[in-house]
Amino acid sequence: TRLELLPRVEGAKEKVTVKSSSRVKGAHENNISKDQTKPKEPPALVKTVRPVPQAAAVTEKKKLRAADFKSEPHWDFEDKYLLDNSSPPSTCSESVKAKAAKSDWLRDLFLPSIMLFTDKRYFSDSEWNRLEHFAPPYGFMELNYSLVKEVMSLLPPNPHQQLLLANSNMPRCISCAVVGNGGILNNSGMGQEIDSHDYVFRVSGAVIKGYEKDVGTKTSFYGFTAYSLVSSLQTLGHRGFSNIPRGKHVRYIHFLEGARDYEWLKALLLNKNIRKGFLNHYGQRPRERFDEDFAMDKYLVVHPDFLRYMKNRFLKSKSLEKPYWRLYRPTTGAFLLLTALHLCDRVSAYGYITEGHQKYSDHYYDKDWKPLIFYTNHDFNLEKQVWKKLHDENIVKLYQRS
Repeated sequence: TRLELLPRVEGAKEKVTVKSSSRVKGAHENNISKDQTKPKEPPALVKTVRPVPQAAAVTEKKKLRAADFKSEPHWDFEDKYLLDNSSPPSTCSESVKAKAAKSDWLRDLFLPSIMLFTDKRYFSDSEWNRLEHFAPPYGFMELNYSLVKEVMSLLPPNPHQQLLLANSNMPRCISCAVVGNGGILNNSGMGQEIDSHDYVFRVSGAVIKGYEKDVGTKTSFYGFTAYSLVSSLQTLGHRGFSNIPRGKHVRYIHFLEGARDYEWLKALLLNKNIRKGFLNHYGQRPRERFDEDFAMDKYLVVHPDFLRYMKNRFLKSKSLEKPYWRLYRPTTGAFLLLTALHLCDRVSAYGYITEGHQKYSDHYYDKDWKPLIFYTNHDFNLEKQVWKKLHDENIVKLYQRS
């Protein structure tokens, strides 16, 4: 063992911890032994080989509140994330990860081994203290400790972070289509092309009925927040979106947006009614939205570190420097596209904002033309620039209708 003096965090007390030297891994070290298929312990909190500073116990420091900050707060461990090296590498020489490693822009931004999904192994008091510095969805600031702890305790371990690579038996490139809900898809005729991909990702109000020729019919992953799921069902039920995508091959990607997501997820996991005041007016029992044989091996909860990484490194809006910083977050569709970039070898994006978006209605399923309105909570101009740059760098194939 070795004694390790951890760096001081503002408002925290210094403490000395005793750790086995094998417990702190570098960014390029492996976390499993030859006879293991799962990591023994959660990966080290690292960006490089430096450990993430530990904050003091919850009772020893003032509780952080978003209202106390006039802009997004910054910490010296803000850009350090959980890494995972337990999944097999891609065998595709032209994969997103391979291209990112050669890109002057992405080389230092893209973390191919970042932790994507969380489970019960990745929650502890020290993790609570660390993530309490970040407002949801990037951390636990102002959330209820008992609620978060209970929800995390109900999440079974994920055998692999890179689940597509781990489940692939053929040495080829894994192709993914990520389908947004933009009006550019209306009368596009892209349905067959979308369905030709190995996996298809859809988001929130993923209306298919009546638009099969434009958006396809295949669904492999469905991404959502609790609010985007239940509100889409309520507002689009009469349009054919009467239930979320189902089937034995469909997996779910939940982006935990805030307290209501934890309450909703708790009710889902326990198969109970949701607590009054937390989306209960959209339906009492979340489990009713899923197949009767619902199983958690198909349910993926995105780690707050990965959400913070996507915001920090790809979608860091100027809005975060403003007094209304707390209102901003990337769109759910943006989170889903960037998630696919870290899961797939080749990614094509359809229905995402592009130059000339003014020519199209807000959504492909709109019966009457509606303009895309730029609200404060999202930065569509920034997302448009990032998607275009990813396309120009040949990282993503972005559908841009001429």
